[in-house]
Amino acid sequence: MITPLPASLSKEKRQLLSLYRQLSHAGQQQLCAFAEFLVEREGAQSALPKVPAEVPTPQLLPRPEQESVVGAIKRLTASYAMLDRSQILTETSSLMTAHLVHGREIEEVINELEQLFAKAYCQQFPPSDPTHNETGGSV
Repeated sequence: MITPLPASLSKEKRQLLSLYRQLSHAGQQQLCAFAEFLVEREGAQSALPKVPAEVPTPQLLPRPEQESVVGAIKRLTASYAMLDRSQILTETSSLMTAHLVHGREIEEVINELEQLFAKAYCQQFPPSDPTHNETGGSV
């Protein structure tokens, strides 16, 4: 008979213990070995001196005189290649829809797209010194 798991344990700990109990003896040993590996790796990483990661700088491509919204999104995606685009997908889609479906002015939409990408860059790569501007260069 398997004894019930204590309610005082967190959900994650109860889940882990439940999974552990379902494993064979060899599987339990492997899980313990893997957990030890993870603990050692975390300990080694925390012991390393914190070296600031180099912040990637956007390679801003020039805005052509005649540009479509899709063209602007492609240009900005190339300019800000380091961004996690999933974080701005909804807003980007909304701006494209505002132009294509609702007839919003192309110039206005592209200006907002440029602001959106610059803002996302600043959020994903916050400046570490006061001379750092929103496009990643120095002031």
